[in-house]
Amino acid sequence: MSHFTAIKTQIRDVNALVKALEDIGFKDQLEIHQTAQGLYGFQDDLRKETAEVIIRRKYLGAASNDLGFKKQEDGTYEAVISSYDRAYNYGQQWVNELTQRYGYHMLMATAPAQGFTIEEEETLADGTIRVVVGRWV
Repeated sequence: MSHFTAIKTQIRDVNALVKALEDIGFKDQLEIHQTAQGLYGFQDDLRKETAEVIIRRKYLGAASNDLGFKKQEDGTYEAVISSYDRAYNYGQQWVNELTQRYGYHMLMATAPAQGFTIEEEETLADGTIRVVVGRWV
């Protein structure tokens, strides 16, 4: 039985988190809850871990566990990922990719409110997203 591990993130905005998860392949596969719900293990056993944003194991693979994001007291979301899933598909590289997409969506949401316009945007060969913002004064 895999155990779940909490991975600290700087993710605070649930809308940008959802958009980032959709970007990396989980469109129409997310559960978003106001109150944290239980996560299930690979044997469909309810675990003690809970999360507000959940990707159920049926979308991850036959031997996978649910994957979740649990809101913390400081407003950040911790990624709750089993040791099995971290070892195979959802380890640090996956968290880094998700965090990059999250940052992109936060920029797109906050830049206009701060008086910036998006002037240029491109994805580089290594997956890096380059965004040029400008503001006329």
